[in-house]
Amino acid sequence: MVLDFYNLKEEPFGVTPDPRYLYFSAVHREALATLSCGIRSRRGAMSLIAKPGMGKTTILFQLLSQLEGSARTVFLFQTLCSSKDLLRSLLHDLGVVDDHGDVVRMQEQLNHVLLAEARQGRTLVVVIDEAQNLEDSALELVRMLSNFETSSYKLMQVILAGQPQLREKLASPQLLQLRQRMSIFARLQPFSIEETYLYMRHRLGVAGYDFKIQLFTPRAEALIAQYSEGIPRNINNICFNALSLGCVLKQKTIREEVVREALADLDLETEGANELNGESAGHKLVAVTRIQPVTEFRQPVVWRRRLAVCAVLLLLLACFSGDRQRPEAQRRHSFAVGTASQKTGTIQFNSAVRTDRTSATDLIANVERWPTKSVLDTFADQTSGGSEAAPSTPTQKSRQYAPPDLHQTRTNDPAKLWEQVKGESSDAEVELGRLYIEGTAVPKNCAQAELLLQAASRRGNARAADLLGVYGDQCR
Repeated sequence: MVLDFYNLKEEPFGVTPDPRYLYFSAVHREALATLSCGIRSRRGAMSLIAKPGMGKTTILFQLLSQLEGSARTVFLFQTLCSSKDLLRSLLHDLGVVDDHGDVVRMQEQLNHVLLAEARQGRTLVVVIDEAQNLEDSALELVRMLSNFETSSYKLMQVILAGQPQLREKLASPQLLQLRQRMSIFARLQPFSIEETYLYMRHRLGVAGYDFKIQLFTPRAEALIAQYSEGIPRNINNICFNALSLGCVLKQKTIREEVVREALADLDLETEGANELNGESAGHKLVAVTRIQPVTEFRQPVVWRRRLAVCAVLLLLLACFSGDRQRPEAQRRHSFAVGTASQKTGTIQFNSAVRTDRTSATDLIANVERWPTKSVLDTFADQTSGGSEAAPSTPTQKSRQYAPPDLHQTRTNDPAKLWEQVKGESSDAEVELGRLYIEGTAVPKNCAQAELLLQAASRRGNARAADLLGVYGDQCR
């Protein structure tokens, strides 16, 4: 379902070490080139050390695929074993029948295989993954295997791949002889922020994403780079969960809130403030931090709306308590502010509410995503007159509106229509509402359109009522 929703041919952030998805950062490219050169130069024993999740296994698979045809390769990953079991596993992968002989007998069989491969012009490359789990006796066996050689070159090339604990083992005094035989120490370091962005896009490209729509916003990418610490496995886990959540929410572009939700689901923790066994001083781990989910997008929208309505009601009681002699003005103010509370999710206000008219105008102007400028202008015009405005009397005549000029209002120019709306043209309000619903000349804004059409409908415009009925389904 996720692949179909984002038009992907395959899962871009999988957990298997597929060499097709290997992104060659500067350190990954250097490590691969170093190991390849060591094998072709027949240096004997080498090592690849990196933190968990850095892509060691993927690098090794890529290396073995490059050696196909020019060398015979064996990949050992079961390292929780004794030295005898390790040697037996090596012979089994080479196709030698296990006759349950002793170590001397198995070493003799291995020597026959090495000489046979040398006569064909090939070398034997043995990769031992997760080598930090090997016992000291098994590591001593590796040293003995490195003694298979001729007068000019080594018959076997051994690569020990493991986590930083492997380096600590090799540095111990009891493994000094093996340490001296290790001619190459390759390392992998976490991605930089920019390399993290390129890594994500590389994997998406291999999976078939066309990039017509940006899949991750810049803020989402920055958040992934921050909390993944540049470790490929962490990046894959965060991106996979973010895509799954985005598919459920029907979001073609993954935003920051979705990434934070994915981080909260993963409950990521980073620990350690020490350097990677004294390696580069520029690559330190972040102190222990538990990611706290952001509550602003988890909070139900209904509570924010209720809070907005309560705030507006309190403000109305404070601001308009002296205007009871103007019922008509109160009704118009109540409509403007009430509509604002329905169309917005949150309202920001000070704990000490001022009772002057300016604070009421500022409050409505600060409402998030407030769509209607004409209502704000009307509200400001009515409140700027102050209490000096004369109350309405029975002898006053209601304001007469000019007959609508359909030729002037039938236009797709939003600027002209706004000018006519300010002149209180109901036809202009209808036309501008139509543009907001269609989303042609201006961005689609159903809340804006509804306000304009309701205002025109109250003035008796029949077209406004028709549009509210016709376009109502498009905005739900």
